Amino acid sequence: MKKMGSVLVILVLFSFLLSGCSYFAAKSEITAAEKSLAQLKAAGGDKKAPYEYCSAEKFLEASRIEFGQNDFKPAKELASRAKSAAEAGLAESKKK
Repeated sequence: MKKMGSVLVILVLFSFLLSGCSYFAAKSEITAAEKSLAQLKAAGGDKKAPYEYCSAEKFLEASRIEFGQNDFKPAKELASRAKSAAEAGLAESKKK
C-alpha cells in the first residue's frame, strides 16, 4: 500500500513537471514570434508583405488565446507558425 502511494505521488509530480515544460516552451515561442513580427513591422512588412504580415498577426493572436486557456501545445504550434510567417515576410520585404 505504501509503495502504491509513492508511485502515485511520483506520477503526479511528473505530470506537473511536464505541464510546466509545455508552459515555458509555449511562452518562449510566443516571445520569439512577437520579436519576429515586430521586426517585420519595422521593415514595413505590412505594406511590402501584407499576406505574411496578416498571417503572422492572426497566428500570434490565436496562440495567445490558446495560451490564455492553458492549452500550451496548440499555443506553441500556433506561435511557431506565426514566427515562420513573420520570417517569410521579412525575406519577402527585403526583396522589394
